[in-house]
Amino acid sequence: MTARFAGDVRLNLMAKKDYSIEPAADNSDNVFVLEEPMLNETGNTLVYPFGFEPTYHKYRMDYPEKLKMGNNIFVGAMADIFGKWVPDEWIRDVMETCLDNPIHNYLFLTKNPERYTEVGVPAGLENMWYGTTITCDADADRFNYLPAGCNTFVSIEPLMGDIVSKHNVMFRQVDWIIIGAETGRNKNKIVPELQWIKDIVVKADYNSVPVFMKDSLIPIVGEENMRREFPKQLQHSEISPKLKAKLFDGCASCKAHLRKSEMITLLERSKRGEQPKQFGFMCRDCFKEFCKGLGLDIPELIGLAESVTIGPGDEDE
Repeated sequence: MTARFAGDVRLNLMAKKDYSIEPAADNSDNVFVLEEPMLNETGNTLVYPFGFEPTYHKYRMDYPEKLKMGNNIFVGAMADIFGKWVPDEWIRDVMETCLDNPIHNYLFLTKNPERYTEVGVPAGLENMWYGTTITCDADADRFNYLPAGCNTFVSIEPLMGDIVSKHNVMFRQVDWIIIGAETGRNKNKIVPELQWIKDIVVKADYNSVPVFMKDSLIPIVGEENMRREFPKQLQHSEISPKLKAKLFDGCASCKAHLRKSEMITLLERSKRGEQPKQFGFMCRDCFKEFCKGLGLDIPELIGLAESVTIGPGDEDE
């Protein structure tokens, strides 16, 4: 790709061979598509080659597949992929990638929750979380548009007013609540009242809804009162199929599928000087029964992953 200066959006737009444009879903300005990353003068990828204009970075779609462990992935953290301007095809591509990599938890956040239903997001999946942003009484009813039969959450950030008094039903319908204050140097920013936060927490606790407080609330509630709770589904990680095949195997006797590090490695060699070859694994209990059945002394094992050679060895050993 053509090298260019990171801050010069005008030059990036001139490199028309490096990108394509599509009409926005709401018939507003065009949106951008990148098949490959744009690079700056040092060869590093430009994160925002067109400023904050909507851009589909297609080359990033294999990112979930590259991760060996399951992660909580905040999809479009610096964007709103359910914004009214985003083409349906983009959303379908994102959802397809998520479905193809189910070891991760995917979190979506939008100010336009009606679109969840309009595009038909996957429902009934434990690893898909759909959220909406609310800030005060005026927009708090957005939670009513969160998709039914799905994990849902609200991000009350920045908290700009009391929302509990008129919208307490929300706490019976969502699975997670995030609270944060306005940040930045805006001299007119609203600092949440402590009572607003307390009311949210009390209602959440009453309905057994976990609460996560952003660090922006520390000056208001104090570090000792911070809540950083996650739903159970977001607290554990799965292993990718490739890594699972590398770390796990079946016991040669009982066929239990366990971590290799928790079993006895079975090795064999047929003559002196030959490098032992691994041919299987056996869980500890089955290994003990195996030794007893052959009248062998059970060796003292150091830890769970001790390797023991079983089979014909040197006649004089």
